[in-house]
Amino acid sequence: MSQNRKKQLRNYIREIKSQYTQEQLSGWSSTLLAKLEVHPAFIHAKKILLYHSLPDEVQTHAFIEQWSYKKQILLPAITGDELELRLYTPGEALKKDIYGISEPTGKVETDYHSIELAIIPGMAFDKQGNRLGRGKGFYDRLLPHLTAYKIGICFAFQVIDSVPVEASDVKMDEIITE
Repeated sequence: MSQNRKKQLRNYIREIKSQYTQEQLSGWSSTLLAKLEVHPAFIHAKKILLYHSLPDEVQTHAFIEQWSYKKQILLPAITGDELELRLYTPGEALKKDIYGISEPTGKVETDYHSIELAIIPGMAFDKQGNRLGRGKGFYDRLLPHLTAYKIGICFAFQVIDSVPVEASDVKMDEIITE
């Protein structure tokens, strides 16, 4: 039941996303990221987990580059069934993974407790901080290891009343939209 509901929700969100242009998503991304960079948790964090966005996600590419000169930015890289966190170096060439996501090739970060802020993508979030991912479970396996403050970022239309949850799911501390 829950898996079917998750699949329906993912398809529903994809359908809504497809109705917007890349320019609209880009504009909303800029608004959202401007809010994020004045957030106290972002201002005070020295080591931040971010993600290199896919075309239909909050666009983080320029944001990562801009802030990588002032903060330590970690980006996930897929290794088997896990997300490995790697330090992003400004100007670093990224390599595409099997899903077409650009990943850093830098030093692997294993000290999860040193991460002060985690910026997490999702297909949908609810007002209680629950997250629906893309269905591969990468973040589901990573999030329990993080003690960082967790901010889910998405477009406003991705915040819904209720996301199906499992007992093992980790809630976000906060959700930020445009």
